[in-house]
Amino acid sequence: MVLTYTMRRPIIPYNPKLKEKARWLRNNSTKSEAFLWNFLKGKQMHGFDFHRQRPVDQYIIDFFCQELYMGIELDGYSHLLESSMDWDIKREKRLKELGISIIRFWDDEVFNDLDNVLRVIEIQVLERSRFFR
Repeated sequence: MVLTYTMRRPIIPYNPKLKEKARWLRNNSTKSEAFLWNFLKGKQMHGFDFHRQRPVDQYIIDFFCQELYMGIELDGYSHLLESSMDWDIKREKRLKELGISIIRFWDDEVFNDLDNVLRVIEIQVLERSRFFR
């Protein structure tokens, strides 16, 4: 699916039952989420509005920019478990069907290679903004 700025973007569905869980996750952020949030909040990334722990469909995305249909996920070691990997694949496939692009980083990358993490996010923001603005 190719979206351009002239097309009206579809409404992204979400499960209202996830709102409370998303609020809990925002109030109990991981250290890597709290750290990265300092660089995404307040439209710091080229003027785009990111939200933390945003319900989308049947999932909650760590950071989500609705204007760009772009999500950012931070993964810890629990994502190395086979069951988590299968769930992540299923989740990412569904989000892709909705036109949402997901960027994944390991928690360690946020702390040990922040410049590169921000560079990758910036490149994706600029690339996707060509289609959505």
